[in-house]
Amino acid sequence: MSITTESAPSTVAADLSSFVYASPSSFHAAANVRERLVSAGFSELHEADAWQLHAGGKYVVVRDGAAIAWVMPEGGAGGGAGKASGAGKAGGTGKAGGAGKVSGASAPVFRVFGTHTDSPAFKLKPNPGFATEGALQIGVEIYGGPLLNSWLDRELSLAGRLVTRDGQTVLARTKPIARIPQLAIHLDREVNQKLTLDKQRHLQPVIGLEDLTGLLQAADGLQSTDVLEVLAASAGVKAADVAGFDVVTIAAQEPATFGLHDEFLASPRLDNLSSVHAGMSALALIDPAEISEIPLLAAFDHEEVGSNTRSGACGPFLADITERIVAAAAGDGDEAGGAAAAGREAYLRSMASSICFSADTGHGVHPNFPERHDPVSRPRLGAGPLLKINAQQRYATDAIGTGRFAAACAAADVAYQEFVSNNSMPCGSTIGPLTATRLGMTTVDIGIGLWSMHSAREMCAITDVHDMFHVAHAYLRGA
Repeated sequence: MSITTESAPSTVAADLSSFVYASPSSFHAAANVRERLVSAGFSELHEADAWQLHAGGKYVVVRDGAAIAWVMPEGGAGGGAGKASGAGKAGGTGKAGGAGKVSGASAPVFRVFGTHTDSPAFKLKPNPGFATEGALQIGVEIYGGPLLNSWLDRELSLAGRLVTRDGQTVLARTKPIARIPQLAIHLDREVNQKLTLDKQRHLQPVIGLEDLTGLLQAADGLQSTDVLEVLAASAGVKAADVAGFDVVTIAAQEPATFGLHDEFLASPRLDNLSSVHAGMSALALIDPAEISEIPLLAAFDHEEVGSNTRSGACGPFLADITERIVAAAAGDGDEAGGAAAAGREAYLRSMASSICFSADTGHGVHPNFPERHDPVSRPRLGAGPLLKINAQQRYATDAIGTGRFAAACAAADVAYQEFVSNNSMPCGSTIGPLTATRLGMTTVDIGIGLWSMHSAREMCAITDVHDMFHVAHAYLRGA
């Protein structure tokens, strides 16, 4: 399915649901961003190759579970001084055609829509299989900050990437094979007053029974009690060939709309695939002939665990890509040293002129816990995307960024709401402050409102999904 700016909220929500279901892990999400954009006319680039970027070109690069994509303006990218025609060098003749240079290389301006592809989950440990009291189980480690009780009594699949001994990377996804059963109330009479879950003892999923393994047979004929063999079979490789894996649990139930008028969407991984989907879908519609700046989607991995990885927002991925784009726009210099200096200055000027919308989900006022929110700023589901503000700079929004976001919302004819935390409850953070710190560009934190954030199954209003897509499109077009 593909969406346009004419698509109804229900259509946008259905497309988001398809994207989420097809993206059970960050690696699947990055691959799906690539596949969707390639289908929309983008060319895939590989970081180890030499690049030839062209005016009007559309490009996408994947690094592990992260993806960056952008569109080059048809008229060329550059917000600064570039080459000048008809002027020779002082005291001499210019290059062929009489063209010399003015000081300063071209400095493109970027409009970054920053997001992340990962979500809280349970990550499969090395040597994961074990048995307890006749039950086959798998060892998992908590990834990020999941709402633990939401993962109980829910069918789970496993998904992620496997790397074979010859260096091949394959994506794996099992059928529902796991569940974390909750202790019955008869054995814990205080459970409704206080649920206590030991992260090591109480959260290891059950995947089978020891004495029934002879009856368990997958569709491909595989008989095994080894979860790695099941994962390998789902990816079409042999378990003996798997050298390493990055695999997480996922809630097996598909996304679905509900409510009196189907106004809600219940789905895993809305934090933050809802933002990835908005930016990806908006970027796919950008016409290179209609832009003068470079719209860019940056979908990072590992935000939920701090972003300190090569594919996270603290890593060099975005800096690497933008520097290569600026170098392509700057062109050649007369001397290697002069070209390098001009390119570096152009890059610094580019970052100083660029802006990032850090799109991550936020908290709508919870109807059962209204006292947990700020008494004045009370964003509601279905009333538009959030502008996220924090005095401690857990969000990077400032007055300049606020103005840019307001302009994009006005261009999209979308209302927005401010979110600020109750002073007694410190908020989380996003890739926004990290991007601002690393690259120095103006950054503003935004997102749709959720209930049940970090649950195995979150929820939002479908009109907010629709509105965020429109704001992303207006922003990336140049509003």
